[in-house]
Amino acid sequence: QVQLVESGGGSVQPGGSLRLSCAASGSIFKINAMGWHRQAPEKQRELVAIFTSGGSTNYADSVKGRFTISRDSAKNTVYLQMNSLKPEDTAMYYCNVLLQAGGSLAYGNYWGKGTLVTVSS
Repeated sequence: QVQLVESGGGSVQPGGSLRLSCAASGSIFKINAMGWHRQAPEKQRELVAIFTSGGSTNYADSVKGRFTISRDSAKNTVYLQMNSLKPEDTAMYYCNVLLQAGGSLAYGNYWGKGTLVTVSS
């Protein structure tokens, strides 16, 4: 079984910063892609930033230049540094991992429970 544990959400004023973390644990053979999505109230879930299976990074246009995704492969952990936060960044942020499980090598797509980010003055 695989678990994703997210941390780092909270409340911040516009222009502030937060850093999210997501650690994957359990029976993992290989992580193929790892990143963050978000869902604001009454909106669809959207991609924020991701490390693709090829190792490149993709960002939503709305966060380019403000958010930075990074990872520690040895710890199966991905981070999202969020700077210059805006009220429209307010959302539940979800970690998402595509991986191959240990043993079976079966592919699985896993989601964290989410961490809330609120940007408000």
